[in-house]
Amino acid sequence: MPSAAPDTPTEDRPAGLLEVDAGVVDDFTALLSHGQRGMVLNLIADLYPADIALLLRHLPFDEARRLLRWLPPETAGDTVAELEDTFRASLLEDLPQHSLTQLLDALDTDDAADVLADLPEEMALDLLPTLEDTEDLTELLDYGEETAGGLMAREFVAIRPGWTFAEATEQVRRSSEEVDELYTAYVTESDGTLVGVLSLKQLLLSPADVLVRDVMETDFISVTTGVDQEEVGRIVQRYDLVSVPVLDEHGRLMGRITIDDVVDVIRDEAEEDIQIMSGLTGDEGTSDTIFRISRGRLPWLIVGLIGSGLSGSVITTFEGALQQAVVLATFIPIVTAMGGNAAVQSAAIAVQGLSSGELWVDDIFRRVGKEVAVAMVNGAVVAALLCTAVAVFDLGDPSLLVATLGLTMLTISVMATTNGALIPFILTRFGIDPASAMGPFVTTLNDILGLTVYFLIASYIYL
Repeated sequence: MPSAAPDTPTEDRPAGLLEVDAGVVDDFTALLSHGQRGMVLNLIADLYPADIALLLRHLPFDEARRLLRWLPPETAGDTVAELEDTFRASLLEDLPQHSLTQLLDALDTDDAADVLADLPEEMALDLLPTLEDTEDLTELLDYGEETAGGLMAREFVAIRPGWTFAEATEQVRRSSEEVDELYTAYVTESDGTLVGVLSLKQLLLSPADVLVRDVMETDFISVTTGVDQEEVGRIVQRYDLVSVPVLDEHGRLMGRITIDDVVDVIRDEAEEDIQIMSGLTGDEGTSDTIFRISRGRLPWLIVGLIGSGLSGSVITTFEGALQQAVVLATFIPIVTAMGGNAAVQSAAIAVQGLSSGELWVDDIFRRVGKEVAVAMVNGAVVAALLCTAVAVFDLGDPSLLVATLGLTMLTISVMATTNGALIPFILTRFGIDPASAMGPFVTTLNDILGLTVYFLIASYIYL
């Protein structure tokens, strides 16, 4: 049996909760395999849905599926909303239709739409007519998965501008079961056009006989259904919002996006950028199959292989310079590392600025100019340090080698830094994620250019 939760809270765990670790997973596995449903459900009561999701990911697959079937519909719904897409689809695929219906009906429409989108198409189409929110879910599924329309929930509190606050408060009470997180009430006309918003504080503190239109905020921030989810995240972050209304092209209120969904978007976008920077072409998850992971990683490895071959051909082309001064080969790793590091540093700042909205595509010349100035300073310092080391250790012909390395370091620093700053802007201009600028393709490109510059300078000086 899993050990009892500690009586006093630890630094990172609330009091009275069971902490999921390897020992707890082993204990749950034993209980599940012996059919101890009552004991399992009693212990599950001490876990949040996010903790149950963590437990499911670490249980053997058959036991995870058994646990999910034992969970009450509301708990099961909240739990699957926390799971990775691929793993969630695998768990739900063999669940009876009536169980799936109960599970999805317990979810907010935005989460239910996400779960449906991950299921096989035929299965999702069979499920849709059995759900309470069929019409809303059908509409949500028509929006792009990474747009405000695909992200929003259809549950919200709508009130009329001519109502008193007593009537508005009563509408909030009637909507309390349907709307879980209440941050704002939206003031709409009879045709659904959004004309104002009311905060929870205004709802609670305004006199009962005052009209909504006399207090509502008409200067509100909203997004349309087609806005990219990354832009939604930027808007919420910039204006410190906890929820944002989503409108159609006619200004009618279609739904709302709450801060918990925006946090998920920011995390997902950050993870996606990190994967792109690492040369992964797919959205790789911890529960993905070996084939799916391989398919996501292999393309850039092949690009890297081709790039390395091209780098090798550069060295072969300048074989004469190497024969004249074999010591030049010693500095090839330094040349490639210098170019790669300089490019990654400048690209990281450009990608970060473009992603956050602090840099615009029109800032390209100002940004590149600043990076070139920085590169000249850094290149001069690195060149001086490297040339000093050459002189101290008396490698080859010091005067020729110092001249070669000094010019190479300065040139590569400027060239690689310029590439790193410039490429993210170019990619953004063509609608490509600027994080690609930090992937293996650009790193390999800088290696090839760096070696070419190195041997051209060496050939001129030595030959």
